Amino acid sequence: MCVYIVGGDRVESINKNLKSLGATKIMHVDGRKTRFKKNSHIPTKADLVVVLTDFINHNSSSAFKKEAKERSIPIVFSKRSWACLSCKVQPILSSN
Repeated sequence: MCVYIVGGDRVESINKNLKSLGATKIMHVDGRKTRFKKNSHIPTKADLVVVLTDFINHNSSSAFKKEAKERSIPIVFSKRSWACLSCKVQPILSSN
């Protein structure tokens, strides 16, 4: 399963934990304005989208939510803490 993470600067620990749950590929974009394109899209290979809400603006978050819904890709909104994220992601990763 390919996981696309939006937001956050350092997600190495999240990557490691996602891989232990069965994620095979993890892609990350930090969401900073200078590097983040307004018209960014979810990659075609993504099976799950994780949005770290502490590090992304509302408009970008809404755009990712809309695109994920259109493409029937599960999307998870969470703080950048593994404790918050794991309870949301674990059921999705274990079902695949």
